[in-house]
This record gives sequence, structure tokens and C-alpha cells, in this order.
Amino acid sequence: MPLGILKSVKPDEIDALASLWEEAGMPSSLIAALALSKRLSRINLLFEQAIKAELAELGLTYAEFDVLAALNRAAPPHRMKPSELSKSLFLTSGGISNVLQRLTTAGYVEREANPGDARSRWVQLTEEGRRMAKAAQQASVEAHSALMAGVPEEATRQAADALREILAHVGRRRYR
Repeated sequence: MPLGILKSVKPDEIDALASLWEEAGMPSSLIAALALSKRLSRINLLFEQAIKAELAELGLTYAEFDVLAALNRAAPPHRMKPSELSKSLFLTSGGISNVLQRLTTAGYVEREANPGDARSRWVQLTEEGRRMAKAAQQASVEAHSALMAGVPEEATRQAADALREILAHVGRRRYR
């Protein structure tokens, strides 16, 4: 049995890879890191697929949902600068510009001058944008709930806590 398999969990395709890595003589710390990376990628893909399917029914992309959700979380009047959105959502300025253009055309956001700084503008949710943000958030909740159905809450909490610890270490690293 490959390193680190819990006896109560059925081995998966990543365990098969881990066995090959172990046979090839890779160090156990590297095998653990590779298995973590592969499982994170797989779980992320499953979440994205589930959420994107729900959002598509609302006519939204994942990036549009992210922007609407960020604006909806902002204190009333639910507005932010494009640079703040870009930074908080890890989108390039060009990417955020394209998303904002689509959301403006759809009537979900409006742009207005920033009286405190003539070089910048505010992006603000419209009433229709707030309704869409809430509908999209509900769709996200439903997708998460459906995907995680049957997963013990304690396992989810333990995984989230372990990932927080890992992220505290690797999140400080910067790459080109």
C-alpha cells in the first residue's frame, strides 16, 4: 500500500501514481507534495465544473460571478475601484476590464467618476446586479452542497485546516 493511504478510504488514481513514484525511488516528502498537488487540482476542477454549470444557467462566467460577489460583499453602496477588484480577485487589469465591460453591458454594474481622484472610477452594482449577485451566490451554494454531499463535515474541516497551514507556508513564496 502506498505511503499515507488511510485504511478507511478506497485508493484512488493518485495512489496508483504514488506507488509508481515510490517504486522510482522518489523521497516520501516529494511523493506527499505531488499527491497533494494532484488532489488539489482534481478537487478544484470538480468545484469549477459544478459552479460553472450553475452559473451558465444564469448567463454568467466564473469571472463575472467573482466580480459580482466581490462588489456585493463590499459595504453599501457596493462599489470598488477596478484596481481593487483586480487585486482581490487575482485578475489582470485587462481581464478585469473585459469582465466589467460585459457586466456593464448586461446592466449589472455601472461606472462612475471618483470625485476624490480624477484618474480613477468606481464600479458599482446596480439593483439588477445585486439581484444577479444573490442568485449567483445561491447557485454557488447549491453547487458546493451537491458536490460535497456525503463528505463528512469533520473531514472537510480537517482538510480545510490542514490546507490553511500549508498555505501559510507556501503562500509567502513568490514566483515570476
